[in-house]
Amino acid sequence: MLTLVAFLVAIGALVTFHELGHYTIAKLCGVKVLRFSIGFGRPLLSWRMFDTEWTLCPIPLGGYVRMLDEREAPVADHELPHSFNTQPVLKRMAIVAAGPLANLLLAFLLYWVLMAHGVVQARPWVGTVVDDSPAASAGFQSGDKVTAVDGRAVANWQEMRLALLDALAGRSTPLDVRVETGSGAATRRIDVPRFARQYAQAFESGEIGVLPVRYQTVVGALEDDGPAMRAGLRVGDRMLSADGRVLPDWQAWVALIRDNPGRAITVGVLRDGKPVSVVLRPASVDSGEGFVGHVGIGPQQDAAWMAALQFTQRYDLPGAAGAAWRKTGETSWMSLKFLGRMLTGSASANNLSGPLVIASVAGQSAREGLIAYLEFLALISVSIGILNLLPIPVLDGGHLMYYTAELVRGRPLSESVQLMGQRIGFALLFALMAFAMLNDISRLFGG
Repeated sequence: MLTLVAFLVAIGALVTFHELGHYTIAKLCGVKVLRFSIGFGRPLLSWRMFDTEWTLCPIPLGGYVRMLDEREAPVADHELPHSFNTQPVLKRMAIVAAGPLANLLLAFLLYWVLMAHGVVQARPWVGTVVDDSPAASAGFQSGDKVTAVDGRAVANWQEMRLALLDALAGRSTPLDVRVETGSGAATRRIDVPRFARQYAQAFESGEIGVLPVRYQTVVGALEDDGPAMRAGLRVGDRMLSADGRVLPDWQAWVALIRDNPGRAITVGVLRDGKPVSVVLRPASVDSGEGFVGHVGIGPQQDAAWMAALQFTQRYDLPGAAGAAWRKTGETSWMSLKFLGRMLTGSASANNLSGPLVIASVAGQSAREGLIAYLEFLALISVSIGILNLLPIPVLDGGHLMYYTAELVRGRPLSESVQLMGQRIGFALLFALMAFAMLNDISRLFGG
């Protein structure tokens, strides 16, 4: 229920702001707005205000502003000056562009609120290095403090991920990452060509095999009736040794259990200050690439490390406005670059998300709290704004493309050309939505 409500509120807010952009500029340009609709279908609610019919409809996947227009219905002579199609081309362009720009404005306002409130950030410090990953091969160590990616300075984990995402896209050469270690500065060189195939999808998400969290060799959670619980392990047990061999970190324990399905292991643990021995036999689980061990155990996070890792970044109102402006610009630019890379094939279209994943993320962010939900709204608002500016007929960007041609030619494109463009646009949009929906189903249901 929370996921559904969070999704409906998000779509309702973003669509309303988008259509208010069209509505406001239309009114300022002297164009009569007949209807302002949130949603599609037969109206559930309808009222009149400011000489416009306002409606709320049951299909919450968009909305529209219907303006007086001779192309849709006859217009009385005395109302022709208030018809959309009789306006100069620059006014029509302003009205059409106002919707996507309103979404970018909303993102800016949301980021401004977030920056002024204070944003909890994670420092770009490496807590865990995943075994057999590009980062492990490059020599990353737990405790490395990342300072720059491909020459681009980074101040927090999110900036580091964005820099990696940007640097790795379509890359065929090694990537240098600067870090501070306990003994001074160092360069970690990621051999991108070597891992290009195996880690292609991870690279497209800016992942190289490092995590900000650091885990202790302490039992933090147990699977009900799992092998670890049946063997007698308890939450709070500190794992010391396996068959007499000391294992230094949680990654080493993961590797040991994974590589020993079905084999009894004598585990030495420290419980309430006293040494205890437990015989642990990992279950055999088919991973699709062979059998691996599984015991149903989760680690405890290193609380001291996490406390040092996190910080709250706050700004005064002018500083927050500047940070919000930069954040909106960076997010917009990253969205444009990602779309461009999808078109050129340097980024996989499998990363495209549709309404099911958006709804799922809306629910997850709402559970995390208001700040996370507002950040989600800002990100989606940027995405909607950028998507609507694409030069695809039926989108606002497609109309701007037509009006730009009209501005250059001195006359509109023929109706037959515009109609053909609309058909192509509908086909492209339908194919895009269908592909995104298939991606959603595959991610959420494993199809």
